[in-house]
Amino acid sequence: MRKTSSSLWYGALAGGLLTAPLMSVLYLGQELADLPFMPFTLFDWFTRVLPGPLITFGLDTMISLFLALGISIADTGKLAEQTMAVLMFWLLGTLTGSLFFVGLRVAHRVRAVVLAGLVPGAFVGLPLVAIDVVIGQSSLPGWVRVLWLALVFLAWGVALGWCHYRLLPATAAATATIATPPAEAPEPRTVERIDRRTFLIKLGASSATITLIGAGAGSLLATRRSSEPAPDGQTRTDDDDGDTGGKSDRGTGTPETPPFPNADDLVQPVLGTRPEYTPIQDHYRVFIRTQTTRIDGESWRLPVTGLVERPLMLSLDDIRTNYEAMEQYVTIACISGRIPTDLIGTTLWTGVSVQDVLADAGVQDGAQHLFITSGDGFYETVPLDLIRQDRRIMFAYAWDRRPLPVDHGYPLRIWIPNRYGMKQPKWITGVEVVSDYRPGYWVERGWSREAVMHAWSFIDTVAVDSMMEDGGRRLVPIGGIAFAGDRGISSVEVRVNDGPWEQAQVREPLSETTWAIWRYEWPFQEGEHTFAVRCTDGNGDLQVTEPGDPRPDGSTGIHTVTRTF
Repeated sequence: MRKTSSSLWYGALAGGLLTAPLMSVLYLGQELADLPFMPFTLFDWFTRVLPGPLITFGLDTMISLFLALGISIADTGKLAEQTMAVLMFWLLGTLTGSLFFVGLRVAHRVRAVVLAGLVPGAFVGLPLVAIDVVIGQSSLPGWVRVLWLALVFLAWGVALGWCHYRLLPATAAATATIATPPAEAPEPRTVERIDRRTFLIKLGASSATITLIGAGAGSLLATRRSSEPAPDGQTRTDDDDGDTGGKSDRGTGTPETPPFPNADDLVQPVLGTRPEYTPIQDHYRVFIRTQTTRIDGESWRLPVTGLVERPLMLSLDDIRTNYEAMEQYVTIACISGRIPTDLIGTTLWTGVSVQDVLADAGVQDGAQHLFITSGDGFYETVPLDLIRQDRRIMFAYAWDRRPLPVDHGYPLRIWIPNRYGMKQPKWITGVEVVSDYRPGYWVERGWSREAVMHAWSFIDTVAVDSMMEDGGRRLVPIGGIAFAGDRGISSVEVRVNDGPWEQAQVREPLSETTWAIWRYEWPFQEGEHTFAVRCTDGNGDLQVTEPGDPRPDGSTGIHTVTRTF
């Protein structure tokens, strides 16, 4: 039992020390030649095959943890997923090492301990090869990816066998003796073996060196690739560094966008309110993979198929030149956002009306829905009746009058007013006109079928440092946003402690489909105070004040902030 326990722990140690550089090599291969990075691919596969409620529970738990720690979900949510993917893969390698070491001790049937490492290499590698074939995103031919993964994981397995030989020489010798006929018994060993402690030190140092070099080189290549111009002159970057507004001069727009339509409005945002126009690098990112989906815009085509008279195969240039362009300032939000949330942003969208594209294709009688598929494996259904009623529904190809950022759906995504982002696929690769309803990706996992935007209002700042004097009174400006889809905002009210609801000033929004900035000037009083905000939409309906969880229809409730002066 004691020897088995030693095998277990030595195997875990060897597996962990070898898996770290393995991941580093895989990462370097991804950045150098677009080879598969299996920690992320494996994580993506798990999110698809595990039950929807379990995935939702994990998502809710992560968001709750971030909120409790005061961490921005928009900034770190995807990083957290990637960290979990890497940790899960490392644990898989560690566990495999333990099982391999124990298995060798129990079996005593292996002729060559080092070559026996091919078994765990194949045990881990073959399923991962199959997973990559099914959902991998590498642009390389399948045989190249299979060959690469086979070589890498078999080499990892052989290294694991070598570690067993070095760490448990007695077991290795016993194994070889049992497995070899007496006539073929090996000559006595003459090479002095390194003691375990020295070997582990060298193994750890080698592991750290390879890991750091591979990760560093991969990061350097990723940085260089992000700065290379992509087709259409866009930037291949996860964090676009272009200036997209949101600065103190809110009337000037950006170099690409026109002056803001509300530039002359007298209601000015309170210092500390989120930018009225969201910089691209600050716009939230939510997608179902751990990494951004990358599509070659030059070879990309949009097939419009199904119940149509004239199936289409449109290039990006076809969409831009053959249809009338339309622009709209748009606020879009994630349905999983809590109150308050930073999973919301505003920018200028450019695209073409879905009505025009479908008219070109000629929708047949009996068609009821538009089924949209995405390059990342996402899919969603849009009712044709909704499209017929709203010409604003667009296939968007630009933000800020520039091609869509890679992180936000390049080359094409859809925008549907008054719906949460879960209904609006990015990286669109197919459009099919169908007669039957097909539940979307998140609908299958327990989220809303309609996903109509709730009215939200948030307090972004209680700006005590911007206190003003007015008629002998000291006033503290309080500011935030309110949003109700395309229904607009008719009023915003603020309450202090248990006092009455009082009207706030509401700034004219950039459009009827964006959030509105509001401000309220509170007469300063020392002590602890609780501020609350609520809004009424353009239809005269008060926002839902009863607290509600995001799943399945989006969060509801009153946002409150407590401050001590």
